[in-house]
Amino acid sequence: MLPTRESGCQELAHGLLHHPEGVEKRLETYPKSFKNCDKTTMSTLTLSTIRQNLTKFDYTGLGIPVLVLLIMAMLVLPLPPLLLDFLFTFNIVISLVIIMIAISTRKPLEFSSFPTILLFATMLRLALNVASTRVILVDGHTGHDAAGKVVAAFGEFVIAGNYVVGFIIFAILMIINFIVVTKGAGRVSEVNARFTLDAMPGKQMSIDADLNAGVIDQPTAQKRRAELSQESDFFGAMDGASKFVSGDAIAGLLILLINLIGGLTIGVIQHNLSVSDAGKIYTLLTIGDGLVAQIPSLLLSLATAIIVTRVTTAESISEQAHTQLANPAALFISSIILAALGLVPGMPHLMFITLAAATAGLGLLVIRSEVEEEAVQVAEAQAAATTESTKDLDWDDVDQVDLIGLEIGYGLIPLVNVETGGELMSRVKGVRKKLSAELGFLVQPVRIRDDLNIDPDSYNIVLKGVVRGKGEIKVGRELAINPGQVYGELQGTPTREPAFGLEAVWIESSQRDLARTLGYTVVDASTAIATHLNKVLRENSADLLSHDEVQQLLDKLSARSPKLVEELVPGKLSLGVVTRVLQHLLNEGVSIRDMRSIAESLTEASARSTDPEQLAAYVRPKLGRMIMQSLVDESSNLSVMTLEPGLEQLLHNVLQQSQPGQPVVLEPSLAENLFNALRMGARAMEDDGHAAVLVVSPLIRSWLSKAVRFRVSDLTVLSYSEIPDDQAVKVIHTVNATNRG
Repeated sequence: MLPTRESGCQELAHGLLHHPEGVEKRLETYPKSFKNCDKTTMSTLTLSTIRQNLTKFDYTGLGIPVLVLLIMAMLVLPLPPLLLDFLFTFNIVISLVIIMIAISTRKPLEFSSFPTILLFATMLRLALNVASTRVILVDGHTGHDAAGKVVAAFGEFVIAGNYVVGFIIFAILMIINFIVVTKGAGRVSEVNARFTLDAMPGKQMSIDADLNAGVIDQPTAQKRRAELSQESDFFGAMDGASKFVSGDAIAGLLILLINLIGGLTIGVIQHNLSVSDAGKIYTLLTIGDGLVAQIPSLLLSLATAIIVTRVTTAESISEQAHTQLANPAALFISSIILAALGLVPGMPHLMFITLAAATAGLGLLVIRSEVEEEAVQVAEAQAAATTESTKDLDWDDVDQVDLIGLEIGYGLIPLVNVETGGELMSRVKGVRKKLSAELGFLVQPVRIRDDLNIDPDSYNIVLKGVVRGKGEIKVGRELAINPGQVYGELQGTPTREPAFGLEAVWIESSQRDLARTLGYTVVDASTAIATHLNKVLRENSADLLSHDEVQQLLDKLSARSPKLVEELVPGKLSLGVVTRVLQHLLNEGVSIRDMRSIAESLTEASARSTDPEQLAAYVRPKLGRMIMQSLVDESSNLSVMTLEPGLEQLLHNVLQQSQPGQPVVLEPSLAENLFNALRMGARAMEDDGHAAVLVVSPLIRSWLSKAVRFRVSDLTVLSYSEIPDDQAVKVIHTVNATNRG
């Protein structure tokens, strides 16, 4: 469909405005009638397009560029006295606004633009000094109003008929600004910047600790990290901005001398004024110009000092002063001292006694206010207690249990406190990171809390409100663990390593090197707790995986394989079935990192069964190489033990005769011999440096794996179908339940 003539002309007008070089080519693409767009139509449409673009333009960003251009113009171009009056008054207004904002600011970061504003305000004031200096030196001989009425009014007000006194007063103002306020603010800015940078690592670790403990969530942690970065940048910028203020004070002093000396020279030599007349004119103009610049400078210096000396609270300076200075004891003591001074002969009795009475009255008002506030608080507390007693129970009164918790006695609190060198938080975060990478899903944060109901040096590892591990730790000591072969004994407190129950000794830090020399494995208290936590979480990894984590895994997989996920859930299986399959895999120590292979296997196997246990058995062969990864030796050989053929056939028959859903019952002596033989075989393989691996037929693998899970530690049960075809296998032991191997 071809465009109409009007729309074609409008598009040509738009192209002429934005891409004039392409208009000729565009004309060739339209019918000949569009080439007849008259100039009036084109001009109207072009102006209309310009108006539309102007209405869309954002003018808010023009303020700073216009200010920069104004400052540069004042440095170069001469300004009339009327414009100088306006700009001097505007400068004072800006300074007053800035100091009022600084006083009402509760946190320095609420006025984070202050360093930049300070720079522009300083440059504006210096540009005004340059412009006024030009006018004073060029037209100063004409009278006191040469540089405008503002400069003349300030000069006459300070001098008040006495040029020497006026000059001294002005010099005192400059000394106060430069030596007292500016130097003090600069020093505080420097110290703040240094201390803020030094404290950043500790504050970042504190944020990480709160995140790991579950005190804050991820968005809050990100917000606090951003505020910490802004705080560091702010105080660093304030350290530099304070140099602007001090440089401005020095520049003001030099400009004063230049105006005074230059004005006297020009007035006497060029304009033939007497030294007395030139001194009166140029002294008044110089002091007026300096004062009209020094007052904003003093205000900005004071604003800088207020910002950098602020202690971050939820109150402004006025609120803090009202809260902290309203001290009745201090007021009454001051009143007594004033009254005593008023009774001294020669003192102005009326003045001292009046102020003493006023101070005492203020103290009484403070006490009365505190009594009223306390009465209001008591009434509110009673009303709240009454409401609470009459309030019916609701779901808010039922606490949710933490998925993962670590309860510590009060003696172990130093391990959590980052400021005292506690490393437990970072160790726990390391455990979560390592487990998440190995298991294939995000392990939830560990909630660490102190518990007064347990021993001071004890801790409990809690999963879903149930204690799944406990231990005892000696803060300030290190744990020397006996790995099985050591070459001496250590002096210390004998104990058991909490994670694996190995023999260990609590030793002083000074014995660390000796213990390692003797063959002991030495860890600190935080590492001992983290190791125990790692073991408990790994053994109970299936309990850590819920529907939410599985949904997140599927969402992540869907970003790369959307069709696969769409076909599996909810096409083939429900989310609950997939979750139980993954929990079965985790129960048997199989990582679920390869979610793509797991999803493909489940999609294929869903046509044969929807039972989670059988589906997990179908998935395992697809993950065979991942399962083998931690079981093969350095030569990539898989050393295994097998069941004696008769024993394996016997177990086959027992499983076939058992009813589905009913527990498999073995003859007691056979079961005892079987598990003893498996324990002996696993121990023999571990003594030879091999992983304890038992290979059986697929029909009995699942049942035997569950049967030995808590009877034979660290034994992995595989089926023949799970071993890749190219995997080298070496049978080094045969289990015989008759003679116990």
